[in-house]
Amino acid sequence: MNNDHLALFVRIANTYNISLAGRELDLSPAVASAYISKLEENLGVRLIHRTTRKVSLTEEGEAFLPHAQEVLATLETARASVGAGSLVPQGTLRITAPASFGRMHIVPALKSFMQKYPGLTIDCRFSDTIVDLVEGGFDIAIRDAALKDSNLIARKLASDNRIVCASPEYIAKNGLPKTPQDLVNHQTINLASIESWGFKSGKDTLNIKTKGTLRFDNGEAVRDACVQGLGITISSNWCSYKYLEDGSLVEVLKDFPLVANADIWAVYPSNRLLAPKVRAFIDHFIAYFGEVPYWEKQ
Repeated sequence: MNNDHLALFVRIANTYNISLAGRELDLSPAVASAYISKLEENLGVRLIHRTTRKVSLTEEGEAFLPHAQEVLATLETARASVGAGSLVPQGTLRITAPASFGRMHIVPALKSFMQKYPGLTIDCRFSDTIVDLVEGGFDIAIRDAALKDSNLIARKLASDNRIVCASPEYIAKNGLPKTPQDLVNHQTINLASIESWGFKSGKDTLNIKTKGTLRFDNGEAVRDACVQGLGITISSNWCSYKYLEDGSLVEVLKDFPLVANADIWAVYPSNRLLAPKVRAFIDHFIAYFGEVPYWEKQ
């Protein structure tokens, strides 16, 4: 199987255009079309649908794509390990991240990252759905939950401290809860279906079932509703730090820490050698966020 054919197929999957993908690899439209035909002939399946107006992947093409990306990533890393080719990160780096964190903290950091590595193409997919890295063809995932899959390797990028907060408007109208148990007398705003809030109580965990009537599937929406005075909520500092700084939100129950604190992780498959582009991403973002992230300094 020819690696040039694989590289072209991966570019077509990103551009949905054979001619454009070919130009990116210095191939004429005729040669690019011939490359894809040869790849399909070798595999014995059709990988793409061709029409006069657009190109799309077949079901077999969708299934083959992550494997083609895996082969190219492994080849890139293998060549770099013996000093062959360029040690500078190149190619396409595919990233998946939670929607709110991606918009608020990944996008702003990409400017300096792309200036440092102009040979990289960045493909970001922001979603709160946990995706399969290998099946989805991703090089790296940003996650804010504990690592459960033993086939993945995780590197900590930053802390993710979470607090209970409310708006001054809500506090003025409803008063402050003084203990976690007081939350049952307050309106709460919950993320998705998380209605039980866990607080540290010595060596034990105190779980409070809240009575919130407002739920969202997005952290920024939860925060914004809290700013509007619609209830008390749990929020990550990275999501709410600017609102805490300007007084739009106030931390409550400071003496009762949550058990929900976590970290921000960069995750990649353990069966994939660490490609230069993945290493560069991890190193850049660890340095960008710093030992104490900027959202923890208010």
